[in-house]
Amino acid sequence: MATRSGVLITADDLMRCIAGGAEVTLLDVRWQLSQPDGYAPYLHEHLPGAVYVSLEDELSDHTVAGRGRHPLPSGPAVQAAARRWGVRDDRPVVVYDDWNRAGSARAWWVLRAAGLPDIRILDGGLSAWKAAGGALESGPVDPDPGTVTVNHDDLYAAAMPTLTAEQVNEAQLLDARAPERFRGDFEPVDPVAGHIPGARNLPSPSLLADDGTFLPTADLAGLLTDRGVGDEPVGVYCGSGVTAAIVIAALTALGRDAALFPGSWSQWSSEPGRPVARGGPE
Repeated sequence: MATRSGVLITADDLMRCIAGGAEVTLLDVRWQLSQPDGYAPYLHEHLPGAVYVSLEDELSDHTVAGRGRHPLPSGPAVQAAARRWGVRDDRPVVVYDDWNRAGSARAWWVLRAAGLPDIRILDGGLSAWKAAGGALESGPVDPDPGTVTVNHDDLYAAAMPTLTAEQVNEAQLLDARAPERFRGDFEPVDPVAGHIPGARNLPSPSLLADDGTFLPTADLAGLLTDRGVGDEPVGVYCGSGVTAAIVIAALTALGRDAALFPGSWSQWSSEPGRPVARGGPE
């Protein structure tokens, strides 16, 4: 069972690891809803040696139909990408981003689902690294090819639990979207406004402190208690399966397993006949 230190690494701890001579693969996963291509900001500045990872092109497979706006990539595709990034079997990987932990949490989830054992999220992202006085560099990084092997062909049935649309009622569902989208006040992206009946709203930004780090363990546990989540199985969804990974990372840091509904609301709301609830909170 993972613990907080098995999911997250602080900027200070990462600096100490690197200063001590540890070889760490650093992956920069810049992604925002308003700027899904983060390559230009990456080129401007990034952690020394960090390789850019495209959430849209390498952590999603847009050729897959019927599974939402960010379908999961296949295992072979993840293996090929990870080798391009220089990921090796004998080195830990630290992923980071510069916006609400969305990109890094997606990378963490995908790589964990692919079976890679030592993946951690830089707590607080790029801002935390800068605040700690970490060095930065600019320009592209061309790493030596990696050696990692992915033994799962289908990440929908791999090393991290997932739910299909038919299975969502088997778990206590948490909806990681903003409250106004959960309530159905408006829907800026998907075809229908509202939420899956029975879901409870746990917006992913509520798990983060003002500086972008994950809340202390006791506060994270309190958020679950406030929503009446007990020992039952938990499932998480969001708009398209990206920010839900932030909630899953927080739950994993608490020692709780949680399943991802990868297609999330973008899949649910596009399938005729699926029930829709509005209002809240639930």
